[in-house]
Amino acid sequence: MFKYSLVGYDGSNSSRRAFQVAIELAHACHGRVRVVSALQVTEAGADVCALLMADSGAKRATELLAELKTIVPYPDNMVDLEVVPGGPGDVLLSQVQRYGIDHIVIGHTERGTLARWLLGSVSDEVLARAHVPVTVVR
Repeated sequence: MFKYSLVGYDGSNSSRRAFQVAIELAHACHGRVRVVSALQVTEAGADVCALLMADSGAKRATELLAELKTIVPYPDNMVDLEVVPGGPGDVLLSQVQRYGIDHIVIGHTERGTLARWLLGSVSDEVLARAHVPVTVVR
């Protein structure tokens, strides 16, 4: 079945549930899970952004690893973790080809029409652009 699942993780309840589902699938399929968190820095110059992302990314990865282990205990050799600068949809979709991902698990948070129009929906973007199966967890 699925050998390498990708989870978009932002700390929300839906992303926590997505991680749980991905771990359960990985156990059943003897697969692995790649957890990716997008780090967005919206204002500042390029040099400042690069410094902030490098420092924030390393710190966020350490925090994220500790957080994930409180959700579902798992063997360390089962999960890969990365904090990547960029927009969530683009970050997730770029991971598919780069790492041979064969399945995406993503959380979905219900937003009103105006919020979806203004902010967009990562799950909608991934569903529209992904070339691998996508599981949306509510």
